[in-house]
Amino acid sequence: MIIPYTEIASDTLDNLIEYYVLREGTDYGEQEATLEEKVLAVKRQLRSGEVVIVYSELHESINLMPKQLFLQQQDTL
Repeated sequence: MIIPYTEIASDTLDNLIEYYVLREGTDYGEQEATLEEKVLAVKRQLRSGEVVIVYSELHESINLMPKQLFLQQQDTL
């Protein structure tokens, strides 16, 4: 289930994004981005709809993921 990022308290959203960014081993190219830059990039992706916040009832967990990946996973269910 997709949870609209606008329905999550600002502090909670920031913590969720920071946790996501810190656990993802994303390669940002030759120049390493700061935590703040990474968080801002994820916020932009949430606003554009490229990334969504997903709650899994099965695993009782919340995660951020690319919207296309989420839709592909839904098609296989």
